[in-house]
Amino acid sequence: MSAQRDCDLTASTRTHLCWKLRQESNYKQEPCTDRDTNRYSVPHRLTKSEAFSLRSATRKMTHRLHRHEMRKLDGPRDSRTEPIPAALFQVNALNDSPSQTDEQAVAACHASYQRICDELGRVIIGQQEVIQQVMIALLARGHALLEGVPGLAKTLLIRSLASSLDLSFKRIQFTPDLMPSDVTGTEVIQEDPDTRLRGYHFLPGPIFSHLLLADEINRTPPKTQAAMLEAMQEGQVSAGGQERALPRPFLVLATQNPLEQEGTYPLPEAQLDRFLLYVRVEYPSSREEWDIVSQVTGGEAPVLSPVLGANEIIAMQDLVQRIPVPDQVLGYALALVRASRPNTVESPDFVQQWVNWGAGPRGVLALVQCAKAKALLDGRYHPTVNDIRELARPALRHRIGANYAAQANQVDNERLLEMLLEAVPHDQVYERPSEEA
Repeated sequence: MSAQRDCDLTASTRTHLCWKLRQESNYKQEPCTDRDTNRYSVPHRLTKSEAFSLRSATRKMTHRLHRHEMRKLDGPRDSRTEPIPAALFQVNALNDSPSQTDEQAVAACHASYQRICDELGRVIIGQQEVIQQVMIALLARGHALLEGVPGLAKTLLIRSLASSLDLSFKRIQFTPDLMPSDVTGTEVIQEDPDTRLRGYHFLPGPIFSHLLLADEINRTPPKTQAAMLEAMQEGQVSAGGQERALPRPFLVLATQNPLEQEGTYPLPEAQLDRFLLYVRVEYPSSREEWDIVSQVTGGEAPVLSPVLGANEIIAMQDLVQRIPVPDQVLGYALALVRASRPNTVESPDFVQQWVNWGAGPRGVLALVQCAKAKALLDGRYHPTVNDIRELARPALRHRIGANYAAQANQVDNERLLEMLLEAVPHDQVYERPSEEA
């Protein structure tokens, strides 16, 4: 009896609210009779805020009525108070199907990566290694710095990647007069149209996007470069006394030109270390360049279809975290990084002679995390030593500093990494170090 009375009361309230909404839409202000009080009155024109409140209240009342009717149909159930197992609500973000095993998720990720490469292949000729390293940085929740001469399709690659991933994309062309607020956003004074009161309103900058292209990042002063440090490391922006979270996933792909150094501001080592990978974009082969000319001059560029969305990419990032790492792989990555540090027992003689500083613990983290992401893209369940060797150059080339003696002998970071890969044995058995070590 009580439930019936509540239902009637709710229905009456909903009828009254719907009548109020119809009353709002009437342009002519005609007198009518209130159904609840039977009083003769003239309705007034509702404001926007009142109309929004009434619509919200109507939706809530409808939802409560639906739940009440379903509860009456189902009858009393004591199990409603018991917690429902979380496994019943697990949904695979890759295909919106019921929960599946990690083995099936790895296969789905590999298939999605192949579809992304196929989509990018319609626009980008070659550069398969660059595409793989950019995808590794995305799945490892890192950022990448792309370096190459002009005209190698660095910007086109990043823009096409955003189209194939169905992510929001913003581009910043860094110039010497660019200010930090141009990147992060600023507060402006705006007047409220209803209350006519003025107040501060935050206008988000282009950094509030999933995929950010920082084009020619070395052409802006250090204060503007430093404005991106918090966003890259913490995933948030502090502006106007508040911390504003960035959308997930968040990836910064910065480019720089290695040819021109006049009027540029080279990135300091502290900011270089924020980039997970340092990707070198090389010239295409003769066959690839032939295909590039034929495709670009032959007609309009194709429109790419999105393969993955933000939720699917986040699910893939979470899957990377769950991939196990064998002790042999972890030990080899640790030995490779520790051998790059001078004045240590593990470092070879050429490191003592030609290296100012080596890679820190972030270098080991970068190697292992990128190896796990590469294994996922390849459809494997764990990384191998070969993954560490293939990713050693993009993960460590910006974390090793050659001294003047190395430069005098024309030994750069690339040559140092080659010598490190030759000096550190990969077929040795590695175990967890003892406390004395």
